[in-house]
Amino acid sequence: MEFLDLNRKNRLIFPKKMIKRIQEKNIRQWLGKGKAIIVIGPRQVGKTTLMRQITQEQATKTLWLSGDDPEARNLLENISLARLKAVVGEHEIIVVDEAQRLHNAGLTLKLVTDHLPGVQLLVTTGSSSLDLAAETKESLVGRKFEFPLYPVSFVEMTAHHGLLSEQSLLEHRMIYGYYPEVVEAEQNLAQKLLNDLTDGLMYKDLLTFDQLKKPSLLVKLLQALALQLGNEVSYNELAQLIGADPATVERYVDLLEQSFVLFRLPSLSRNARNEIKKGRKIYFFDNGIRNSIIKNFNPLSLRIDTGALWENFLLAERLKRNTYFDHFCNAYFWRTTTQQEIDYVEEAGGKLTAFEFKWKITKKIRFPNSFLEAYPGSETEVISKENYLSFVGLDI
Repeated sequence: MEFLDLNRKNRLIFPKKMIKRIQEKNIRQWLGKGKAIIVIGPRQVGKTTLMRQITQEQATKTLWLSGDDPEARNLLENISLARLKAVVGEHEIIVVDEAQRLHNAGLTLKLVTDHLPGVQLLVTTGSSSLDLAAETKESLVGRKFEFPLYPVSFVEMTAHHGLLSEQSLLEHRMIYGYYPEVVEAEQNLAQKLLNDLTDGLMYKDLLTFDQLKKPSLLVKLLQALALQLGNEVSYNELAQLIGADPATVERYVDLLEQSFVLFRLPSLSRNARNEIKKGRKIYFFDNGIRNSIIKNFNPLSLRIDTGALWENFLLAERLKRNTYFDHFCNAYFWRTTTQQEIDYVEEAGGKLTAFEFKWKITKKIRFPNSFLEAYPGSETEVISKENYLSFVGLDI
């Protein structure tokens, strides 16, 4: 394969045995279908490495353009179709890495998909894509396949070094998470890597946007959300806590979700009068990032938030499982004004399944009769460290 890299100084050196990503197989199935392939996700989760893996095995000429490279940005600035054709030449694959850093990225990508039908376009866009990602999606409607890439999953690590090894690291994963650089690092290095990731992933990237006028508010908000993990959150209460207005809090949460730092879980409310109508819980895509925000890497034996960490771990892994294996569903939590609650509810095929998460089961878990009566036919299941494998996607 002939490979041209316009950002040679940033070449990656592959380790002897890489962690195989599930999305690699999913992407390969859609190569050559006449659509742009866009990999979205936060920085440092392996998007660039994934593209290298895919392109290095293709017997075609590949052009690599990086949005981090000033030369590439200048080259593509307000580019015309004639100039674009000259840049592409005879290359059959174009990789646009960190596309959010390119001016008018969406329009440039649209030129490729509309006027260079024989060229396979591969795009990565990172956590700082925010506004440009919206432009890209609008420009490429009907012209793209989109593949989210998250931190490494439990299933991927099990395939990498075996189930027994990964199960033995369960408590470690609940504390340090699954970022690729972190998963095989010893504890001191893992902490340093996570602190660097937290600083760069959120503060440096997010604070480049004019919408974030007050960096101190972002820091306070992240800390507040990290400390309320697993609890229903109120934008009004958060606003009072950090000294902001509710509209600003909601806007910052939107940006953090778009940048793959956190995700929201809405409340299920359809039948019962006393169901919470507009509640939401907020979770982090990675336990390690959450713990880095509050600077707490203590072992589980010294923590009071083990239940919240277990809940966040399970929901993040369930999200990866549903995304990577095309399990389409709606996700909720359920709570009433009388404090009855179910941790997680999935709706798929018109059917509800309710889950309770328990790190240790000390007594029989009963699901609220008010839920079972309001949603007859629903299935229920308690997920603990004794039976979590199928829930996170490992069907054995």
